[in-house]
Amino acid sequence: MHPVRKQRLMVVLFILFGAAVAVALITFALRDNINLFYSPLEIAEGKAPVGTQIRAGGMVLEGSIKRDPNSLRVDFIVTDYAAQVPVSYTGILPDLFAEGQGVVAAGKLNSSGLFEATEVLAKHDENYMPPEVQSAVDAAAETLSP
Repeated sequence: MHPVRKQRLMVVLFILFGAAVAVALITFALRDNINLFYSPLEIAEGKAPVGTQIRAGGMVLEGSIKRDPNSLRVDFIVTDYAAQVPVSYTGILPDLFAEGQGVVAAGKLNSSGLFEATEVLAKHDENYMPPEVQSAVDAAAETLSP
């Protein structure tokens, strides 16, 4: 092989190897930042991973909000009308958080089935519902209809 071709081949191989390493490192670094969305029905069926950062959403069940008078802890239930997931959150809730309203919570599911939220997002007007919540409610309605 001619020395110039050999040198070009080495440069091309080095670039390909460097690109592969860069892609691998980026993928490794971002794998923990992926928040997958699960509906209450999927969580109840055991499809959601335990101890991994996920998002769960649905409607806040009427009469389920329980506030701790000594702290900022709030316990409530999120439902898609097919299943229910208990949620615990410590912090200040959004102003639009209320019973019967759509909500998306980010956090981790523990081994006892309690969703420990680190962030709670509420819908911003009476007509809007996050797309994930709307599709989860629609899917649950389809499974319940005869």
